[in-house]
Amino acid sequence: MKIETLPLPSQPDHAAKPAQQAGKRWRAPAVALIVLAVAGGGWSVMQSRSQAPAAPAAAGSAADKKPKGPDVYELAAADVAAIDARALSLSLPLSGSLAPISQATIKAKVSGEVRETTVREGMAVTRGQLLARLDQADLQARLTQQQAVLDEAQAKLALASRNHANSQALLKQNYISSTSYDTTANGVELARANVKSASAMVDMARIALNDSVIRAPMSGVVSKRHVQAGEKVAPDMPVYTIVNLDELTLEAQVPTSEIPRVKAGQEVAFRVDGFTVNGQPREFHGKVARINPTAEPGSRAMLVYISVPNKDGALLGGMFAKGNIVTERSAVMPLVPVDALRSDGGRQVVYKVDQGKVVAQPVTLGLRNEDTGYAEVTAGLQPGAQVIVAKLDAVKPGARVKLAAPAAAPAASATAKASVPGQRS
Repeated sequence: MKIETLPLPSQPDHAAKPAQQAGKRWRAPAVALIVLAVAGGGWSVMQSRSQAPAAPAAAGSAADKKPKGPDVYELAAADVAAIDARALSLSLPLSGSLAPISQATIKAKVSGEVRETTVREGMAVTRGQLLARLDQADLQARLTQQQAVLDEAQAKLALASRNHANSQALLKQNYISSTSYDTTANGVELARANVKSASAMVDMARIALNDSVIRAPMSGVVSKRHVQAGEKVAPDMPVYTIVNLDELTLEAQVPTSEIPRVKAGQEVAFRVDGFTVNGQPREFHGKVARINPTAEPGSRAMLVYISVPNKDGALLGGMFAKGNIVTERSAVMPLVPVDALRSDGGRQVVYKVDQGKVVAQPVTLGLRNEDTGYAEVTAGLQPGAQVIVAKLDAVKPGARVKLAAPAAAPAASATAKASVPGQRS
């Protein structure tokens, strides 16, 4: 038996419309799913790109977490000082005036009129040089008169001597008495005395004549001429004043509280305004010669006399000088700047730079001069050692340091600073 399939009957139009509406309903969710898929793909691409540089950043952060080396502090040249070995001295300030150690005022010994003067103020003279000459007429006449008196006395002595010789011969023959002989002998003695007196008067007249010529008693410089030619002078009247500038005395006042530190023979260095050498103040030297035993009434200070050689004649009397007396001097020892000293547990230490590291080095000190800013080191440091003088809060013992490059090579210094981290307080 044959079975055939019959075609389905066609449906009416009212059934097709709901099918179309159902197709439209499932299209909207499909579009939304497609948009979500595209958005998700884009987000995945962006996420993968953002994760690519994250890996180096993570590597960098891991590198930062690695331990760094210790900081190296760079020190300027002014922060470090090299230890030098020399003598250290303690001094006492002083000031005073210079006075010539040898000064003479020449006075007239005889009276008379000044005929001539040969030198003036400021001129150098030598010992025995002619300074002035007085009128010699009266003095020459007196010498002649006294010489005549001497000649008369000598003649009388000769006569008395002959009479005495005759009397002696007569006495031997008993022609005269002893009394007559003694009289002639006494006459000889009187005549001799008269000769001596007349001879002394001649000497005095000759000396007076010589004194009419006034000469320099010493070498020096004329500081004052008291008379002029034509003036009349009397005995003990000043004629010239001469000073010897080969050696001067510095008279300085020192407080009585400081006198125990001053001793004869101590060295003195001083300066005088106006004297320079190569643009720098010239320094003069002297030694303490003596100390006045009494204090000055007004200032209650004591005068110290300092001998000052002046061979070149640069210094003059009356100049004002300021200087120092070296009261104590050490041997040649290492000296450390006072600024480099630090206190560590009651002991004195310095921060020494040793092979690029800071070391707290204990030191033993001797003399200390606050004026010069140095102290003597008797133990703990050797010449040539480098110590830190600047107060750097960050630089402590154990820190690594390096010296700055010299100023002559600024480019090299900048390169070093860029390659090594530095820090200063």
